[in-house]
Amino acid sequence: MAKQLLIYSTVIPVTRQEHGDLCFKSEGRFDFARTANAAPLVLGEFQASAGEYAIVFAETEGTPVPVALFGIAPETNAFVDAEGHWSGTYVPAFLRRWPFVFSTDEKGETLTLCIDETAPGFNREGRGERLFDAEGSATVFTNRMLQFLQEYQAQHQRTVEFCKRLQELDLLQPVEARVELGASGPRTLTGMRIVNREKLRGLTTEQLTEFMQNDWLELIYSHLFSLRELERLREKAMTALAAAA
Repeated sequence: MAKQLLIYSTVIPVTRQEHGDLCFKSEGRFDFARTANAAPLVLGEFQASAGEYAIVFAETEGTPVPVALFGIAPETNAFVDAEGHWSGTYVPAFLRRWPFVFSTDEKGETLTLCIDETAPGFNREGRGERLFDAEGSATVFTNRMLQFLQEYQAQHQRTVEFCKRLQELDLLQPVEARVELGASGPRTLTGMRIVNREKLRGLTTEQLTEFMQNDWLELIYSHLFSLRELERLREKAMTALAAAA
């Protein structure tokens, strides 16, 4: 769930030479996320997501990553309907930036604008927004996307710092969620962590001050509040299964 290119297929750098006449027309569909049962979140999305998605921390080889859960079983997304429309109210930024994404060099110092060239919205027939104008300069559309990705990247870095601190203070505990899906039987969600309330209450005054000054306590409570959405996710998953049947 924590892979940066979770929803991307073939990612290539954008260049004036290769994409000078390329256009993109958004179809407003989310078929590309149909098999994503979760997506990473950044800190600024916790409040908007908490009333709709269960927010958990996905286990990775390094720092845990906050994610919004979309499905009970692997490669299932209860928020993408049969027509490819998103049935939720808030769409996480990780999905909204597709098919654009930044790639980084080995040192993580240089960001390069890339696209998923398999996205059906790309064309050379003039449909939608051009990436470059006739003089070879980035268009308003491309610059707007660059700004969005830069803001996302900055939020991502702050999110990593927050998660590292939770890990350093041993505030995250592994959990499993057993979910009954009627005739389809039970499913068990694994590889997740949540904030341990007891350990949270055991923070020192200095640590609590640090969390308050960084607005991290508010984020933690949004995360804990969101866990009640697991039941709604179960209901959506059962509805999706019934529709498929």
